[in-house]
Amino acid sequence: MTQSLEFTEEYRDCLQEVTNVAMGQAGDLLAKVLDTFVVLSIPHIEVMKPQDVSMALQAVDSSSSVSAVCQGFIGGGIAGEAMLLFNDTSFQDLAKLLNYDDELDRQAECELLMDTTNILFGACLNGIAEQIDMQFSFGSPMVLGQHQQLADIFNTKSLNWDHALVTEINYQLEGYDVNCDLLIIMTGDSIKRLLAKLNYLVN
Repeated sequence: MTQSLEFTEEYRDCLQEVTNVAMGQAGDLLAKVLDTFVVLSIPHIEVMKPQDVSMALQAVDSSSSVSAVCQGFIGGGIAGEAMLLFNDTSFQDLAKLLNYDDELDRQAECELLMDTTNILFGACLNGIAEQIDMQFSFGSPMVLGQHQQLADIFNTKSLNWDHALVTEINYQLEGYDVNCDLLIIMTGDSIKRLLAKLNYLVN
């Protein structure tokens, strides 16, 4: 039986609950920093091939440009990367919320991306790791692109995996035009290890 077939609805429900808790913690932290209410979607979880990843981004308008940051993580036999995609309309309101008064140029937008990324990635990934009794080490965050089409950021030829477990959740700030998608992509080799951890929680 393949790893993807082993990922049953029971495991999906368990991982969704783990993810709900972790991403809720991340949303709460972001809400405190920005002093506004954060609206979360239900996590979308699938085992995917590279060409299918963009389909997971249900809240991203494929015709609009986006900016993206990613950060790798590894620990206990699980490896992957987290990715945050911002709709480009988000920057003006995000700058206001973070009390950024300087000119909103490309460098300033990069700083806003990194500030938001640090809040969400740290809280979310540490929240997941804590629930499955693991610790992750993190690489340095990297800007994947600014003001690009989604298809250009997700160039399937540049992805070095055949299939992965992809978890996607959308964050929106109530009353503001701030919309971002957080992806957690775990490599296919990590799925078996994750299933063992989930099996412990399920049982």
